[in-house]
Amino acid sequence: MLDKIGKFIIDAAEVLCGYPLFFLLIGGGLYLFISSGAVSLRRLPAALAELRRKPSPGDRADGQISSVQALASVVAATVGLGNIAGVAIALVMGGPGAIFWMWVSALVGMATKYHEGVLAIMYKGKDDQGKPQGGPMHIIEQGLGPKWKPLARFFAIAGLFGTLCIMNANQLTEAFMATFTRPDSIASSSFLSSVGSGIGLDNVQTFRLLFGAAVAVVVGVVILGGIKRIASVATVMVPFMVGLYFLMVLFIIITNIEGVPGVFKSIFTEAFNLRAGVGALAGIAIIGARRAALVNDAGIGTASIMHGASGNTRPVREGLVAMLGPSIDSGLVCTLTAIAILLCGNIDVEGVKGLEVAMEAFGKAIPAGDILLMCIVICFAMSSMFSYSFYGTTCANYLFGTRRGKYYAWVFLASLVVFAVVPLEAAVGACDLFYALMAIPTMMALLLLSPKVHRATRKYFEKDKSTKQ
Repeated sequence: MLDKIGKFIIDAAEVLCGYPLFFLLIGGGLYLFISSGAVSLRRLPAALAELRRKPSPGDRADGQISSVQALASVVAATVGLGNIAGVAIALVMGGPGAIFWMWVSALVGMATKYHEGVLAIMYKGKDDQGKPQGGPMHIIEQGLGPKWKPLARFFAIAGLFGTLCIMNANQLTEAFMATFTRPDSIASSSFLSSVGSGIGLDNVQTFRLLFGAAVAVVVGVVILGGIKRIASVATVMVPFMVGLYFLMVLFIIITNIEGVPGVFKSIFTEAFNLRAGVGALAGIAIIGARRAALVNDAGIGTASIMHGASGNTRPVREGLVAMLGPSIDSGLVCTLTAIAILLCGNIDVEGVKGLEVAMEAFGKAIPAGDILLMCIVICFAMSSMFSYSFYGTTCANYLFGTRRGKYYAWVFLASLVVFAVVPLEAAVGACDLFYALMAIPTMMALLLLSPKVHRATRKYFEKDKSTKQ
């Protein structure tokens, strides 16, 4: 019976999380991009200026964190394994031209995130203790009206499961074991044998359990401190890990400078050939649609949860900051990965490979580069866990109230331990399925409320223009 249920979940995830999700997120995002007048291109200078703007006197009056902290926390969630392994998969399947379509997807995702940020402030909610809360559930209930509340609850229920970092916990454990341990040392460990014998696990499973527990302890220290601690850690961690990654790729570029023009030439020349077109589409469907529009979560609704906790009182300003997220994760970080792999790696491999291709490229280009890359991967995965715990807790607070919703954090931590050990094909399929289900109400709300976003945008920039004259 359980096998049949597991197979049903996997099959449902394969159907819903492939091209249907791709067309919902990319197609819907393209509509938002066009209908907003290419906001992610036209308003990019304004978005960058917003990062440098000093907070207004009214900011933080109705929020827990700043707009920049919200952006850092969102990027901390979206910059993860997909930015490294996912890019390698796209290159293997679609060739260098796939990177061009990543840039296109980033522009579309920026338009979607802009709408999420605007609506998160425009329709900010409160929990039962009066603290500001954001997210599609509040956007739907306030923006579309009380009769839409079942759809809001639908999102929150899906969010409880979709924001569990099951895949991150499993892949992080797998990657750590592959890089820093030897199979023979684990098999012969008397410590692991003594611990495992008491709980009925073999040495490998025991190691995975202990590693999962260690990860849960580190994550717990951060997330149990609430959104302010999560934002504080993310504000420091994100610039550091992206900066270190940038320095590693810069070293690769400098030491292989003669190959850089050829890399960019191949990206543009192969962007429209048959291999890049079909392969990139398949790659985006796998690492983009299944992982929510190419690792940036645009249209899933999680960004509006974080930006709804911002103290910014101007919706358009929050939207401008929010739309920078995809430019960092899908734009900058994914491009850095692609350059390194195309300069020093081998994408002509059999089958679909990801992290292995990236680690080989970095190991070849930099002494101990594969070890350094794995350390960055660990940081990426951990940062995702910090923010996703807040997303799930916010959904739990909406459904059950803050008194009972606070226990979700413990469920989240327990899941990191359990799913570091358990084989996860059906479980990951379930999380992907719920993640896709989060996108349905989110995109419906964004599309239906987009005229209000466009009116607010015009009003904001007309006023801004008049004050400068």
